[in-house]
Amino acid sequence: MARAFRAASPLPLPSSSSRAAAANGGGGGGGGNFPWLSRKRLGKPPSPQRRGGVSGKEGEGGGDEPGKPAAEVQSSSSRKRADALARLRAAFLAAITHRRRRRQLGSSVTGTIFGRRRGRVHVALQTDTRSPPVLLVEMAAYSTGALVREMSSGLVRLALECEKQPLNPGEKRRALLEEPTWRAYCNGRKCGFAVRRECGADEWRVLGAVEPVSVGAGVLPDDAGAGAAAEEGDLMYMRARFERVVGSRDSEAFYMMNPDGSGGPELSIYLLRV
Repeated sequence: MARAFRAASPLPLPSSSSRAAAANGGGGGGGGNFPWLSRKRLGKPPSPQRRGGVSGKEGEGGGDEPGKPAAEVQSSSSRKRADALARLRAAFLAAITHRRRRRQLGSSVTGTIFGRRRGRVHVALQTDTRSPPVLLVEMAAYSTGALVREMSSGLVRLALECEKQPLNPGEKRRALLEEPTWRAYCNGRKCGFAVRRECGADEWRVLGAVEPVSVGAGVLPDDAGAGAAAEEGDLMYMRARFERVVGSRDSEAFYMMNPDGSGGPELSIYLLRV
C-alpha cells in the first residue's frame, strides 16, 4: 500500500533523514512518514468536508452562497425544490377540485327561497342540504312578500338574464352559474336586477336552520341579534327539490318537483345568457 501511494503521489520522495525524523516524532504508531495513517489508527474520524469530498476552503466558499458549507447549500436548494413542487401540486389539486365540484352538479338540486317579508328575495341552489350553494342570488328590487303573493295566484316563472360579453383573444367564458349580475323577470314582468352573492354568516344561518327540511315552507324565528332587520317583517322560506335541465352553455332551467309527483311545476327558474 505504501509503495502504491508513493508511486501515485506527485510529491518528491522523502530522504532518509526526513524519514528518521518522522519516525522519531510522528506519533510512535508505526505510521512512519505517513502521519494520516497514525491518526486513522488512533480512531480519529475524518472531517465532514473530507467525507463529502470537499476541502475546508472549498466547503466554505465553493457553494452557491459564500460563507456556507456545500452541504447546507445543497439542503437549502433541495428544500426550495420541494416547496416549489408542493405549491405546484396544491394548485393542480385545487384546479381538479374546482372542476369536480362543477361536474357534481347533477340533474337535481335543492333550492331554497328566503328573505324578509318586505326585504329582498334570496335564491340558493345546493347540490345537497349541507354543501355550499353553487348559486346564491339576491333580487335587489323584489320583495319576498310580492313573490309569495305571485305564487299564491298560480304558476311562477323567474327568469334571470345576463349579457354575453365579448371575449379577448385566448380568454375563456365563465360558467353560466358564475355570472355576477342578472336582469330579473317574474312571469314576464321586469322586477329589477339580481346579484350573485357569496354565502355569508346570515345566509348560512338560514340554510343551517332549514337543513333538516327537504320540502316545505314557513317562517323562521328571529334571534336576539336581528336588530333593524326584524323591522322588514318575518323571515320566510320555501324549500324544495328542483330538476335541472341544461339547454346549452348559455341556458339552464330548474323546475320545482312536487313531492307527490302530480301536476306541473309551480315554480321554474330560468338562467339565460343573451
